[in-house]
Amino acid sequence: MNRNERLFAIAEDLRGARERGRTTSQLAGTFGVSQRTIKRDMAALYASGVPLMAFEGRGGGYQMLPQTHLSPVPLTAGEAAAVVIALASQPQMPYNTEGLSALNKMFAAMTPEQRAMADDAASRVWMRTDASAQRPPNAGVLDDALRRKVAVKIAYADADGNETRRLIEPMAFARTCGHWYCLAWCHLRGDGRWFRLDRVRRAWPTNIPCEPRDLTDVFGEPPPDAMPATLALGARG
Repeated sequence: MNRNERLFAIAEDLRGARERGRTTSQLAGTFGVSQRTIKRDMAALYASGVPLMAFEGRGGGYQMLPQTHLSPVPLTAGEAAAVVIALASQPQMPYNTEGLSALNKMFAAMTPEQRAMADDAASRVWMRTDASAQRPPNAGVLDDALRRKVAVKIAYADADGNETRRLIEPMAFARTCGHWYCLAWCHLRGDGRWFRLDRVRRAWPTNIPCEPRDLTDVFGEPPPDAMPATLALGARG
């Protein structure tokens, strides 16, 4: 087991231990290393953003706090290439900026050999992409509002170019018929509306909290070509 694998395994072990935590000697015995090595590993995990707390007692130990950051995840060159390809093939997808930031962090943690292998694999996948299919600059405001569950003021143009100002509460994103949409509660219309992202001329964030509304009640079932995304694929119970 190399160090990256051990760091990931330690984080998983602490997460499973929950409030009980693990002593330094327990971790050293589990992973077959010295207590000094465990202390260095814990310092590395803490520096990477893993929420840890050291506790006193015989030998001392560590506990995983409720997480706000992901644990270090070792990726193969093929897995890294898959992330590169997914981001490159969907330049208009929500949270694209955050995706690119995560990609940069991931590459920074890889060895030069792993980066070269991932880059070579990605270069062998050709995609025909519309050069104009870039994400509108105002889309990031909607991303953040959906995440924070707050309303947004927008200037929106209809198919004829007529512009209206609206206060909307973003509820979901959908890709269908070749375009990305923001599904939102529209205060101007008093109902749910689909707003095409490339027609949002301007967007201003607010701190107005969104009312709790059920997405299906407002918009009905999603169309067959715009089913909800999921992060649960392959998850273990």
